[in-house]
Amino acid sequence: MDAFASEKIPQILNSVQQAWRQTTESYSPQTIEFVGTLIVQLLFFWVISFIYLSLDAWAPSFSHRHKIQPIPRQPSKREIWQCARVVARNQIMSATFHLAQIYISSRTRGVPSSYRVEPSFPSLPEIAVDLVGCFLMREIMFYYVHRIFHNPKFYGPIHKQHHRFTAPMALAAQYAHPFEHVVANALPISLPPQLLGSHIITFWIFLAYELFETATVHSGYDFFYNLAKTHDVHHEKFNLNYGTIGLLDWFHGTDKLKAKKRVD
Repeated sequence: MDAFASEKIPQILNSVQQAWRQTTESYSPQTIEFVGTLIVQLLFFWVISFIYLSLDAWAPSFSHRHKIQPIPRQPSKREIWQCARVVARNQIMSATFHLAQIYISSRTRGVPSSYRVEPSFPSLPEIAVDLVGCFLMREIMFYYVHRIFHNPKFYGPIHKQHHRFTAPMALAAQYAHPFEHVVANALPISLPPQLLGSHIITFWIFLAYELFETATVHSGYDFFYNLAKTHDVHHEKFNLNYGTIGLLDWFHGTDKLKAKKRVD
């Protein structure tokens, strides 16, 4: 088995590398960036979200056993479809902005892509270093933007929409006011790898993880090492767990529940 793996794995990697090289030779960097990003969003947000949502239908006992909040608090089918429409609107809007950004960059700055699109893959050390930088930058951007949105001046007109689902579901991760979707959901993920000059593959890995993570933490289920419980408490209590990896919540002491008046 080891001999088989040692022989086949390099062949598979070589085939993948050749396919990628052919892709970069056949399509423009702009097309690769835009279409590839849409595919990652489809696979790691929409598909993952609908898997979570369908658990009630094809694995009801498993679903009910792992739901964090009781069944009566779960959203109705009508609310789920309304949420899907808002999320689709937000993603169409962000895709339009993405197209505009690519067009403006290529026309005014002569930059073919927001990321490095090269025939070769990035090295593993490069991917690792860039991902660490992306995670830290995203934590900083998202934490402080999220806390600002909990200020009464911004909560009512903007962030309250996201908190409509006190028992969250996967799709609700991007159920948000359009302005919030851009500055809290899209930019903290797309901007860090751009600032670091990351390879497009690194960006897609980062994007795939973040989409899977946000769908999972909003899923309302306690598997994957209770990943959803921390953010579920945020939706229930409102005044803690603002970040994504917990670093700034620990630093600012917002990882523990405090007696604050809930904003309505």
